[in-house]
Amino acid sequence: MATAGNNLSEFDPKGLPNGAHFKVGIAVSEWNSQFTNGMLKGAQEVLLACGVPESSIKIVYVPGTYELPLASQMLLKSVDGVIAIGSVIRGETAHFDYVCEAAASGIKDVNLRTGKPVAFCVLTDDNAEQAEARSGGILGNKGIEAAVVILKMIALRSELSM
Repeated sequence: MATAGNNLSEFDPKGLPNGAHFKVGIAVSEWNSQFTNGMLKGAQEVLLACGVPESSIKIVYVPGTYELPLASQMLLKSVDGVIAIGSVIRGETAHFDYVCEAAASGIKDVNLRTGKPVAFCVLTDDNAEQAEARSGGILGNKGIEAAVVILKMIALRSELSM
């Protein structure tokens, strides 16, 4: 949960699963890349710090946030989990609502349909300043938080599959 003035993105690799045997996909929206690229960098830093080999991180780019659910589903054919990174900033029309709803529902559906985790790393902000604060700014980096989530969920899935 985001709290004004707090950086919720601090993590300790020693307290996270060892990702040496994990394969992680990252689907990144090209739209609002000034924010999605920052979250991608944060996610990569966590995965590498927790032992995921660089060769086991598959990054794909999609035009926008709306395309993240399908890209995530496609990636899950060859990886253990996916981080879906996007940024939608409210405009003057209802487009914001439709894209946000489709991305959230679609990513949830992929999780449930495949039984593999997809971390929701989509900023849904009212303005660029809010997006900047959450993509490596004063409120941290949601990419870092999503990478922590995916490591924990891949480990949980592995644990429960034994």
